[in-house]
Amino acid sequence: MNELVLKRENYLQKIAVWIDKPVIKVIIGQRRVGKSMFMFQIIEHIKNSNPDANIIYINTENEEYQHITDYKSLQKEVNKCLSTSKKNYLFIDEVQDIAEFELALRSYLSKNQCDIYVTGSNSRLMSGELASFLSGRYIEFKIHPLSFTEFCFFHNLPKNNETLLKYFRFGGMPFLKHLPLEDSTVNEYLNSIYNTILLRDIAERYDVRNLHLLKNLSKFIADSIGTFFSSLSISNYLKSISVQVSPKSILDYTDYLKNAMIINQVERYNLIGKKILTSGGKIYFEDLGLRNVIVGGFKMNDIQKILENTVYMHLVRQNYKVFVGQMKTQEIDFIAEKDGQKIYVQVAYKLSLQQTIDREFGNLLMIKDNFTKIVVTMDDLAGNDYQGIKHIHILDFLQKENLNF
Repeated sequence: MNELVLKRENYLQKIAVWIDKPVIKVIIGQRRVGKSMFMFQIIEHIKNSNPDANIIYINTENEEYQHITDYKSLQKEVNKCLSTSKKNYLFIDEVQDIAEFELALRSYLSKNQCDIYVTGSNSRLMSGELASFLSGRYIEFKIHPLSFTEFCFFHNLPKNNETLLKYFRFGGMPFLKHLPLEDSTVNEYLNSIYNTILLRDIAERYDVRNLHLLKNLSKFIADSIGTFFSSLSISNYLKSISVQVSPKSILDYTDYLKNAMIINQVERYNLIGKKILTSGGKIYFEDLGLRNVIVGGFKMNDIQKILENTVYMHLVRQNYKVFVGQMKTQEIDFIAEKDGQKIYVQVAYKLSLQQTIDREFGNLLMIKDNFTKIVVTMDDLAGNDYQGIKHIHILDFLQKENLNF
């Protein structure tokens, strides 16, 4: 467990306060974002404070646990490991592969037999009937790919523009630490993750037969970061390349990609009517490396899309609820809300043209409240304020944990 020295401290601090509390700790995230290693870090943390802790660890993807297919076989496996004299801690990796697992978890929780931790690669793990069944008995933690700061730490790289371009190019999957950061090797690894997500988390789970359509849709979405989502326009595009599909199928397949946590759909918020708009929104990827391999590789022509995706994910990692803002015909890239506070963010690659300056700062000046307003760019001269609006270089923005200036 050499990777334990590379702790995800921000996540560990959040979950530490819930250790030994009578709720199920549910750790979700896209495949290969480090959920298993994070689980080992929790185990290490528990063992440090309680050396006599009885740790029961089950990884449903390991061959030795292939016999655990439903809640009854899960209970049989766990029961033979329970201690009557020590505190029991139950850890289950990829719990969604066990049919009706919630029946076993609820039983152990109600009897106070175990402190329970589970991971899953599907965002619907705790939704619908399952959420009702375990209502008030679980708390969810989402693990994301590495932040830029974590990327620098994992790869022992300086926080500069050269490293930032590597981050844009390769993304933040933790296992990349063990690979040379060069295109062919990284792309081979990321393609294997992508194919696993398509086959295991989508095709098998939802009985999807048309993988060709799924891949074409993924590519279209990956190439359309920062544009408003329309199932009709996607359907028309696919028809133009001889792929016949209905808007409903587009919505279904998009939901599958969201449930597998490869993409996030951001709702629109009308600043004048102060309400969330149910149609449209924009889509951003959890990991830029995966996004890049889907479109055929990193391209500097995509830098605006990549920059916008990076800013979005930094806001999400800071636990903001993020919306796309609309004000009459004007657009605000992001409205981020947390603890009753708001941040308005515009994103631009460079402010080299006056019309770009007028748009990015002008849109924010139209908002007549006192919440923080930021323009994030890659301009070398970033750092000066304009009528109370902050102009921040992306490197500085990604290193800030407190965005309320």
